[in-house]
Amino acid sequence: MYSVTRLLDVTVEERDRVVASVRSGAETTRARHRLVEPTLPGSRNGGDVLIHLRFTSKRDWLSAASYFTDLLADRAITRINGAGYSGRPTRGSGGPGTVYRTLLLSVSPETDADTVARFEDELRSMPHYIPAIKAWQLSRVDDAIGDSPWTHVFEQEFSDVAGLMGPYLMHPIHWAVVDRWFDPECPDLIVRDRLCHSFCHVGQHDALGM
Repeated sequence: MYSVTRLLDVTVEERDRVVASVRSGAETTRARHRLVEPTLPGSRNGGDVLIHLRFTSKRDWLSAASYFTDLLADRAITRINGAGYSGRPTRGSGGPGTVYRTLLLSVSPETDADTVARFEDELRSMPHYIPAIKAWQLSRVDDAIGDSPWTHVFEQEFSDVAGLMGPYLMHPIHWAVVDRWFDPECPDLIVRDRLCHSFCHVGQHDALGM
């Protein structure tokens, strides 16, 4: 599977129009799963509109990439962060979540492979401690655009907003284990300070397109 995420900063008065336009455009692609929603309060560098498209293959995306790039050249869109990446999500117990969250991050290029692997293993361990995470996927980025050379995308479905803002962000696995990779005061720091933390409602359907 191949996924494409785009986070759009959009002028306030044009947001409804842009959401409608992008939704319509997404319908014409070969994406097997399409999510185009306004972001929710609490997003950090997460844009005003979150786009998540999942294709059967990278070839399917490439067949639509030029058209979709032209669609996002709208003058009302003032900034775009995003990534393209391969992978398959993992489904936990219970039904699908109602909130989709994506984190774009950039690991420093001088980080050695063993350290990157430990970092990735710790991120993957988080859903085992946090029941509010209903599905997840950690991917290395093939193609990055925006404010930083994004290296990883960490996606989750959460039971609800409270599950993201409470049990996830406040859990000891987060602040006592994983946060050291992000903390500029910690010698284990490997993640650049620019992050895109973005989330939106997804209703009752499968946010990760499994």
